[in-house]
Amino acid sequence: MYKNKKIVIAQHLIIWLVLFSMPFVLSYGQDLDTNRLIAHFLIPMLFYAVIFYLNFFVLIDRFLFSKKTLIFIIVNLVLIGFFILLKEFIEDNYFSELINNRPPNANREGPPFKLFIYVQMLSYAAPVLLSIAIKSTKKWVKTEAERKEADNFKLQTELQHLRYQLQPHFFFNSLNNIYSLVDISPDKAKSTIHSLGKLMRYLLYETNTELVTLSKEIEFMRKYIELMKLRLTDKTEVESSFPVSDSQIKISPLLFISLIENAFKHGVSASTKSMISIDMAIKGNKVDFTIENHNFPKQDSDKSGSGIGLPNLEKRLQLLYPNKHSFKKELRDGVYKVNLQIET
Repeated sequence: MYKNKKIVIAQHLIIWLVLFSMPFVLSYGQDLDTNRLIAHFLIPMLFYAVIFYLNFFVLIDRFLFSKKTLIFIIVNLVLIGFFILLKEFIEDNYFSELINNRPPNANREGPPFKLFIYVQMLSYAAPVLLSIAIKSTKKWVKTEAERKEADNFKLQTELQHLRYQLQPHFFFNSLNNIYSLVDISPDKAKSTIHSLGKLMRYLLYETNTELVTLSKEIEFMRKYIELMKLRLTDKTEVESSFPVSDSQIKISPLLFISLIENAFKHGVSASTKSMISIDMAIKGNKVDFTIENHNFPKQDSDKSGSGIGLPNLEKRLQLLYPNKHSFKKELRDGVYKVNLQIET
């Protein structure tokens, strides 16, 4: 911050140095009337600087931004009038030869003098307007930065909430599956608990980052599919296809698991042949994920799962990939199909 202040001070010094040196640069090689330069350029320029910084550091914050606009205008009119009179006083008392050398028609009490006053008022109003423009721009930039920071904090908080919501949901569904195996096949239940431990380790320790490599996410999905297949009968056929390349594409974690959970929840029947097909492909910078399953709607009495998986996913997609994802769902001839495409 101290370094930034030094840079700002240096910028202001350079700007004023350039402004004060302009007459010398423009008249290089010519004779300068020093008295006229001081009276008509350097002194007004000094007054402009005083008006600018008084407004920039004091008046704008105290009056204009505090919505005391009338007081702000009156104070600046008094300030401008004071400097115009002070300039005239300095010219009359210290640069009288300039007045004596004025043309005869330059009468102070005639119309030219009134025009002179109007021009003076406008010229002294310029630093006021410039200070307002710069100060307002700085305030807008600061406000915009604070707004973006607040929005980002809100986004991260909401995403964290959604992630914490997803993990218990995932754990709850997995426990339901294990429970169904305990009486049927205790050995399978033990194996499932061991596999679930590995999956929970991934959930707890490797998904706390904003992005994970797609390869890690694929490995997690493969393990989950194998875990779910333990409780299936030969009436359900599960097919899965994932990219085998060592792509370093990174995505937000746990975006696809809700779709796979949903397929195993609604696409399996104990009495009817069913199918679950999972396919993922990489197309340039886009991840294309499609999952199809037979649809066996759950009864109202079935409390397995909380039903938050898909709404959670849709909310996360809106927050993480606005205008960079496509999410389509379709039910046709008893087959439920979902396609999710994400631009990375």
